[in-house]
Amino acid sequence: MEGQELQRIANEYASGLPEVTVEHRVSPEWETYKVGGKVFMLMTDMPGHPVLVVKADPEEALLLREQYAEITAGYHMDKKHWITAAGGPGLDSDLVMELVTHSYQLVVDKLPRSARPVNRAHKTTT
Repeated sequence: MEGQELQRIANEYASGLPEVTVEHRVSPEWETYKVGGKVFMLMTDMPGHPVLVVKADPEEALLLREQYAEITAGYHMDKKHWITAAGGPGLDSDLVMELVTHSYQLVVDKLPRSARPVNRAHKTTT
């Protein structure tokens, strides 16, 4: 999967998650995805190639970096809790969506219960 395709899939999927907001920063050029005001995903172009940066459980991050050449430590982020995915033959759309989902859920789980998107949706239906 090419880097632009990686970003396209991640953007489309993340934008469809509950209560996601996207901020576009010009300098440096970053697209920042948030839930509850907290960042769960970033996209930018590292020199020469588009990348996706997401949160990950530290143990899972180590396994992903060992398993996929396209996944490295978080670019400009905490190397323990963030990973960077670049385009390459080892990634597919299912893995990209899984990485985005996991990152989103890690952030949602840390939000106060009253601020969690799932709780708000549940409260409005009762």
